[in-house]
Amino acid sequence: MPTDAPGAPLEPMTGRIRTRAHGLSLNARIALVTVASAVVAVLVAGAISFPLIKQSAQQEALGNLQRLADATAAAIERRPGPSPEQIPNRLATTLQTQDITALYVPRGASIPGLFTASDLASLGSGSSLDGQIQFRGDDVLVAVRALSDGGSVVLTQPVQATGRLALAALARFAFALAVGVAIAVAFGLLLARRLTRPLREAAQAAKRIGAGDRDVELAVTGPPEIAELNEALNELRRDLTISEGRQREFLLSISHELRTPLTAIRGYAEAISDGIIPASQVAAKGAIVQSEADRLDLLVADLLDLARLDAVDFPVSSVDVNFADIANSAANVWHDGSRNEGVEFRLELSSPSIAGRTDPTRIRQIIDNLCANALRVTPSGGVVVLSVVAVDDQWMRIEVRDSGPG
Repeated sequence: MPTDAPGAPLEPMTGRIRTRAHGLSLNARIALVTVASAVVAVLVAGAISFPLIKQSAQQEALGNLQRLADATAAAIERRPGPSPEQIPNRLATTLQTQDITALYVPRGASIPGLFTASDLASLGSGSSLDGQIQFRGDDVLVAVRALSDGGSVVLTQPVQATGRLALAALARFAFALAVGVAIAVAFGLLLARRLTRPLREAAQAAKRIGAGDRDVELAVTGPPEIAELNEALNELRRDLTISEGRQREFLLSISHELRTPLTAIRGYAEAISDGIIPASQVAAKGAIVQSEADRLDLLVADLLDLARLDAVDFPVSSVDVNFADIANSAANVWHDGSRNEGVEFRLELSSPSIAGRTDPTRIRQIIDNLCANALRVTPSGGVVVLSVVAVDDQWMRIEVRDSGPG
């Protein structure tokens, strides 16, 4: 990284990398997928249904044509006068409005390109000519009815004229599909909000946990994925609570460990500077100060090691030691400290030399903690006793007794 001045020290850059989400939200994506699925379903339904609607419209048109053929034949049969072949004008006009052509065919006659005379003569035997046929290159619907004079009436309608019925039916069907799409859109939006609400709650809970709130508790309910996410966040909160508790305990322990040698060093330094310690004892007290400073240096080194290793506990190294020497070293410090508090400090050793194997620094920490606690609860004029007794070849007992309450 370039600097303003040559040789200037490089400073580490710290900070939080902020990311920005791109694209649509999950809520919008779920809604879009739901709407797209509904639209595709509507298009597929329309493509499948249109031929069926068209066929149904043709069948409906043929049925209507047959009913009109029956009505036309009845009207001709009722018409008085010598010319029954004539179709009433009013009826013909009504049929033309529906693109229907009505023809009267006398007995023995034919309709070129449509029906032969034998086709029309067969009506007398009860056969039917109703249906869809080709006439002059076009598809037409026909309905034929026999008359009492031996003639017949023929109604024809182009198939394309039935498209209006198909369009009307298709319009009704399209309206129903549009209502379905609208319902799908509303349902998709509601579903999207319902599905993403637990995720939004989990995100808010994660932010509160990140901000230091340890009272967050998410309900482990809903779909398995959401329940698993909430349980993971709850476990994270619990682990953070435990980790922070351990850190607090560790800091309290460290502050206690550092305070003991610092208190001894400060006390002897003040006594030497005030001239309270006789000249003959200055060297001995200075040696104690040096020993406590060395022990303080070891504690600081341990802290640095723990920081580098990202650990939360001290390492333990076992070596051959003389427990009597450890007890004497601790007694030299606590004897003077206890006297300043008006408390008598005693050392009891079962032997001048008590060999064993342990970590002398950790044992000294334990002894100092016990002595500090005992001195704190012992009133002036009381007694604190440090006792180191060899029980057998493998075990020894270290005690700190006091005359305080309890």
